[in-house]
Amino acid sequence: MVCLGVLTYLAWRVVHDTTRDWWEKDINLRAQLVVNGARQGLIRHWETPGDGLKGLLTEILHDERIMGVAACNADASLLAETQDFPRRFNCNELGLHVRPAANAPGPEWKVWWTKATLPGGDVQVSTIPVLDQDVPLGFVALVHDLNFVARREGKTQRFILVAFAVLAGAASLITLVAIRLSWRSWSNELRRLVRGGGPRPEFQPLLQDVRELIDRISTEREADIQGGAWTPQRLKHTLNRHLHGEKVVILANREPYIHERTEDGRTKVLHPASGLVTALEPVMRACSGTWVAHGGGSADRATVDAKGRVKVPPGEESYVVRRVWLSPEEEKGYYYGFSNEGLWPLCHLAHTRPLFRGEDYKCYRAVNQKFADAVCEEVDSPDPIILVQDYHFALAPKMIRDRLPRATVLMFWHIPWPNSERFGICPWRNELLEGMLGSSILGFHTPVHCNNFVDSVERFMESRTDRGQSAIVHHQRATLVRPYPISVEWPNHWAQLSPPVAECRAAVFAELGLKPDALLGVGVDRLDYTKGIEERLLAVERMLERYPAFVGRFTFVQLAAPSRTVIERYQQLNAQIEATAQRINQRFGRDDYRPIVLFRAHHEPPTVFKYYRAADLCYVSSLHDGMNLVAKEFIAARDDEKGVLVLSSFTGASHELTEALIVNPYDFDEAASALVMALNMSVEEQQDRMRSMRSFVAEFNVYRWAGRMLVDAARLRRRDRLTGRLSEHLLTAEGG
Repeated sequence: MVCLGVLTYLAWRVVHDTTRDWWEKDINLRAQLVVNGARQGLIRHWETPGDGLKGLLTEILHDERIMGVAACNADASLLAETQDFPRRFNCNELGLHVRPAANAPGPEWKVWWTKATLPGGDVQVSTIPVLDQDVPLGFVALVHDLNFVARREGKTQRFILVAFAVLAGAASLITLVAIRLSWRSWSNELRRLVRGGGPRPEFQPLLQDVRELIDRISTEREADIQGGAWTPQRLKHTLNRHLHGEKVVILANREPYIHERTEDGRTKVLHPASGLVTALEPVMRACSGTWVAHGGGSADRATVDAKGRVKVPPGEESYVVRRVWLSPEEEKGYYYGFSNEGLWPLCHLAHTRPLFRGEDYKCYRAVNQKFADAVCEEVDSPDPIILVQDYHFALAPKMIRDRLPRATVLMFWHIPWPNSERFGICPWRNELLEGMLGSSILGFHTPVHCNNFVDSVERFMESRTDRGQSAIVHHQRATLVRPYPISVEWPNHWAQLSPPVAECRAAVFAELGLKPDALLGVGVDRLDYTKGIEERLLAVERMLERYPAFVGRFTFVQLAAPSRTVIERYQQLNAQIEATAQRINQRFGRDDYRPIVLFRAHHEPPTVFKYYRAADLCYVSSLHDGMNLVAKEFIAARDDEKGVLVLSSFTGASHELTEALIVNPYDFDEAASALVMALNMSVEEQQDRMRSMRSFVAEFNVYRWAGRMLVDAARLRRRDRLTGRLSEHLLTAEGG
């Protein structure tokens, strides 16, 4: 009871302090929004104060929580005030906190707020500067009544006390009953065991669960033997400890390095614009092995050996890429057809209809078999570790399993998995599920995607699901379904190779012809309709409409890599984005100023990171995304702990990077307000938010992602080997 009382007091204190802090910040934010909304009217009436200015201040009083409003000039003289504005607060005293000191460097006017006590109760005073094209006119002071906070706190406290009182009574009663029943059961079982009886049958499942739990804890402890952050060295140690240094085979459509022929006949190496490659390439550098992929570069064939292999990265050569060649017909049916006109829109809620054609599926199945055969040629043991990547290879796990029954196959699905009703649209839904259930472990970004997959299996397949273990048993073989949120490498070697932030900013500003005091936003994406690029540009347009002070000063740069340009929907998207950017530039551009700068070309990582480090904000506006690694790349790039991430709520990353400004990309007003908030955010708040997100990405980096999957795979393989040996002993005993 004493502990419960202490918990009650602690809960009361936490609720009191937290809610009080929330309300104070909310009131201050509301005050800024109110003044920003009335800014144009204030500017019009400022030079000729009178009934117009006082009437405008009176309109602000329509908020019942605001007691009084006053407008003060730049010299701290009173221009106008409402009738009930408290005399205790005057412009001179408030101006000391809003205006800069006479010899203070740098800009200057700032938002300030404080609390005070009046005879009627507590109040909060917010002082908001009023600027006209960066020229300070003065400030507006708002006095908020805080009595409503005290009333709500009182209700919350009473609720907590009553809830804990009920909980204490119920806990005491349940504890007494449980003790008596447990003691009786324990005594009877002890007497039975003393008389020589064995464990009862109903305890056998519990004992099995305990053994599995002990095995998992032991594995986790072994995985964490080094402690500290996950690094390439720790990942190597984990592989050596659990897989005895065996190589890992990765199957992915996209290759990590593309060899292209230049116009002068030379060969250059490109890094594809792919989140999958961003995540997996540092893992392969750390653990070696073979990456099986489609060779699509114009010089790819000229750089491989007779078996289609080439060592990469150039100059380091830490792992092998095995290239598989596809004919134009195969690429059209498998990649552009079934994968990207069928599965891609099926899995993304971005309002594009999936197209399924029988000839495309036949080609998809044949190409999956071709890649599965190539993977089997690259293994060097009967029970290898194979990582199958993404929606291009839904059929491959079963094909690999048919040839290598003892293989440990991990499949990771990099895009969202739809709910079962939407997935049912696919004519070959059973074949896809059957293929994926050939995996030993099936990974998704989030628990929601895992649950959607399990729901799909339950609806369309004859199988047994164990939601407690997150496993599906199909044809007497279990597939574990697990969430593994993907990430980026840390520390990021592209960030380490980049020039200092100041140099990046100066170089980008010079390239774009921006003034030193300009503000820069950046977006980095493939040209894909799921990325919300058009919605992003419309949000910038809305911001310039509502906040004209940013016209001429704010520039948004979109780095857009062309993608799947042979598909009609992508051609339409390209034209729409180009037209939208031109229209916005015509509307708000002047002289040499363009609010939107659209670069439609492939950009190598050094260029991308240069823009990350130069920007004041990065806007990720995906309409639906499994994770989105651009958000995490931006955080990894900002070792100066500045810059603001504006992030769509429809990305997997939004569930992890909660210190970003989370927005609905379909709501242009909300997105525009978030952009303005990001540009007006103090350096201190930027650093607080960025420091927290960088700590998260550093801890949950791509090496941890890979390490956890591979440790789970090693545990499964160890269990399967033990099961196999036991079966051999039983067969031998029966034969004897």
